[in-house]
Amino acid sequence: MRRSIVRNVFLSVFIFVAPVFNANVVAQEKEKFVVVLDAGHGGHDPGNRGNGYKEKEIALDVVLAVGAALENDSRFKVVYTRKTDTFIELHERGSIANKSGANLFVSVHCNSHHSQAFGTETFVLGLHANNENFNVAKNENSVILLEDNYEANYDGFDPNSPESIIGLTLMQEEYLDQSLTLASFVQNRFKKTLERKSRGVKQAAFVVLHQTYMPSVLIELGFLTNNSEGKYLNSKKGQGDMAKSITTSIIDYKESLDAIYKVDPPKTSEVTTDTTQMKEDIIYDEITFKIQIAAGSGDIELQPFNFNGLDQLSKSKSGDLYKYYYGNTSNYTLIQKLKEIAVGKGFDSCFIVAFRNNELISLTEALKADTSSN
Repeated sequence: MRRSIVRNVFLSVFIFVAPVFNANVVAQEKEKFVVVLDAGHGGHDPGNRGNGYKEKEIALDVVLAVGAALENDSRFKVVYTRKTDTFIELHERGSIANKSGANLFVSVHCNSHHSQAFGTETFVLGLHANNENFNVAKNENSVILLEDNYEANYDGFDPNSPESIIGLTLMQEEYLDQSLTLASFVQNRFKKTLERKSRGVKQAAFVVLHQTYMPSVLIELGFLTNNSEGKYLNSKKGQGDMAKSITTSIIDYKESLDAIYKVDPPKTSEVTTDTTQMKEDIIYDEITFKIQIAAGSGDIELQPFNFNGLDQLSKSKSGDLYKYYYGNTSNYTLIQKLKEIAVGKGFDSCFIVAFRNNELISLTEALKADTSSN
């Protein structure tokens, strides 16, 4: 109900204001993919200060570098929650994203620990599956205690209370699949391109993600408390490397959406009513396509009765999260037909994903691979 009220209010404001703008400008802006970049902390909230470094400064430098790169790509419009060393309340960050009509929200932070722990991790909103995830969320959420009138702004939310967490997860549920896709791209690129240790994709209840109504992720660049990693993240090279990797991941995500919704079936393919008999199919060598039909923290038995009668099921686990798939083929024509079947079974938000050597890659990259015809 709360989401509907917020959306209706925003829609009313937009309809009232829209005639003021030039119609061509509005149309051009609507065509752009809007990314909201959120540098964690700021102002009198320094974030963690492991080894004397300041999380707020590192997060801002990385965000500004990501934004500058995306702004050079005409497909994107970038909105910042902050561009300077200012304190922005968490609920305001979400409000900025919602009012901008964002397609994506990316929040950047740095981690800390009492040990020499190290590595990157990317979070989507969800129930904390263990104490470690809860503690990470608690540290980032504790910033609300610095805000004036925080109890009213967050309906009595207590960042130190596990019970307060449960109510946060419902609002982002419909965006979980897309959030997981971006999070996977980010972590895979950190690991493969930068050779950073990946601590995986995880779920935790971050207030800043709860406030948004679009696919959203929170990236922990690494641990400032680790002697080596902290020094790397505080350096221009480290910040440049991480920014470039995040930028590429966002572009991969956007292009994957374009491929899902805009790429036509291969021209030489001919689909019959019997999906087991295909003519002139296009086979993508070394690529496996699947339909992602669900994702979440629950481990569900792979039986047709649990998935509206679908078979050819599989699942993967990344950190605390399970992803569920239908189909397994290198035939792009067939996987499109299987997607239609999945939608017909009630999985309206399902989408095609691609793997090479069991690693998730963008659909755009997969469709550029070598093909053969049957």
